[in-house]
Amino acid sequence: MKKRILRILLVILLLVLGYGVYYINSLTPIITGYAAKNLASDVFVGNRSQKSVEGIDLNFSFIKFTKNTIDYQKKEVTSRFLWAKSKAIYIDGFGCVLVQGLDESSIRNRPYHIVPLPEIHPDAVAWPAGDKIADTIPKNINMVLLNKALAKAFVDSVGTKGTFAVAVAYKNQLVAEKYNVGFSSNNRFLSWSMAKSITNALVGVMVKKNIMHLNEHPDISLWKNDGRAKITLMNLMQMNSGLKWNENYGNLSDVTIMLHEVADMAAYTLNKPLQHRPGSFWYYNSGSTNIVDFLIRKAIDNDSLYYTFPRRELFNPIGMRSAVFEVDPSGTFVGSSYLYASLRDYVRFGLLYLNKGNWLGNQILPKGWTDQVTIPAKGSAGKYGAFFWLNSSGQYPAVPKDLFYCDGHDGQFIYIIPSLQLVVVRTGFSKKGDFNFQKFLASIVASIDKNH
Repeated sequence: MKKRILRILLVILLLVLGYGVYYINSLTPIITGYAAKNLASDVFVGNRSQKSVEGIDLNFSFIKFTKNTIDYQKKEVTSRFLWAKSKAIYIDGFGCVLVQGLDESSIRNRPYHIVPLPEIHPDAVAWPAGDKIADTIPKNINMVLLNKALAKAFVDSVGTKGTFAVAVAYKNQLVAEKYNVGFSSNNRFLSWSMAKSITNALVGVMVKKNIMHLNEHPDISLWKNDGRAKITLMNLMQMNSGLKWNENYGNLSDVTIMLHEVADMAAYTLNKPLQHRPGSFWYYNSGSTNIVDFLIRKAIDNDSLYYTFPRRELFNPIGMRSAVFEVDPSGTFVGSSYLYASLRDYVRFGLLYLNKGNWLGNQILPKGWTDQVTIPAKGSAGKYGAFFWLNSSGQYPAVPKDLFYCDGHDGQFIYIIPSLQLVVVRTGFSKKGDFNFQKFLASIVASIDKNH
C-alpha cells in the first residue's frame, strides 16, 4: 500500500515538474524577447543607460533574471534566460526590432527612408512650433499649487512611485515640466499603448485624403467568407471588432505572443476567429491596432512612401522632431505599442487634439475628427472611443467629463481636457497600485481657476 502511494506521489511530482518545465519553456521567448527589445530601444532610441533600464524597467518577474549583452558598435542586444535567447537590432530612424520569424537580412533590407527634419533652430522658435518658452504664464493658473502637484508626483512611495517625467500645457502654452533624476529633455520615452492614439491620427490623415473611410469593410481575403467580413475600420478602432483575443500582459497570451514571438503582428491578429458579432461587444485588443497599421500600409501600397508617411504627414507638421515609430519584423508599424518621443513632443500631440486637429492654422486632421473619435464605442460603457480612452463614464470623477486621453502600459498618459484648455503628460514605470493617477490629475486640475 505504501509503495503504491509513493508511486502515485512520484507520478504527481513528475507531472508537476513536467508542467513547470513546459510552462517556463513557453514563457522563455517572451522573457528574452521583452528584455532584448525594450533594452535595445531604451538604449539606442531612448538615450538611457543599460544600468537604468535593467534597474527599473526590467527589474520584475522573470525578466530581471535575463543576462543581457549590448553590442554598441553593431547596435544590437542579445538577452538570455535559461536555454532561450533573443536578439534585437537597431534600424536607423525606425528604432529596434526583434529578430523573430524572419532572417535578419530581410528585416534590415526594407526600403526604409528617413524624411529630413524641418530646418529650424528649435530654441529660437516660439513654442509649440519650437522650444522657446514664453516668459509669462496665463494669470488664472496657480503655479504654487501646480508645482506642488508636480513635485508630489516624484515622491518615491506607494501612490506616487515610478514617475520619469511630467509636463503641463495650458492654453497652448507649456507652463511646467519636470524630470526625475537620470532623465531629461534628451530622453525619448516609450509610448506603449499611447501609440494607438498616434495610429488614430494617421487614420485621420488617410480619411482627410479620402483614401480610407471609417465605415469601410477592410478588403482582407481571410475574412471574405465568414462573419469577419462585416468588421469595419471603426470597429477595429473602437475595440469592438468581435475577434477572439486575450490581452493579459502578465502571462502567456495573445498580446505577449504577438509582441515577442511573431514576425507579422497584423497577420497574427487577422487569423483570430470571430467570437462576437462586430460592433456588439467591447474588449481591449492591441492586435486590432496593428491590423489598422497594416491597412494603412496596404492602402498606401508603396513601402517607401509608407515608411515616410508618419513623419511627412504628422510628426514634421506638428513639430514632433524626436518621434520614432518602430516596426515589427515584417515591416509594419507597431501601432499597438512601440513609439518613442520626447516629453515635449507628447505634449505637442496632445495639443493637436486639444485644438481639434488644427496645428497653428493648418488642419492636419479632418474637421470634426476629434468629436467623432471621442464618441463612446458600443459596449464600452462610455470609457472608450476610437483609440482614445474617455471620461464620459466618470472614470476620473474629480475631472471634467470631456477629458479624453492616451493610456500606455505601466503608466504613460496624455490627458486632454478641452473645457480647461489643458494637456498633461506623464511618463514612467509604475506597476498597478504604484501611482494614484486620480489624485495626480485632480491636483493639477485644482490649480486652474475654472471661473476664467
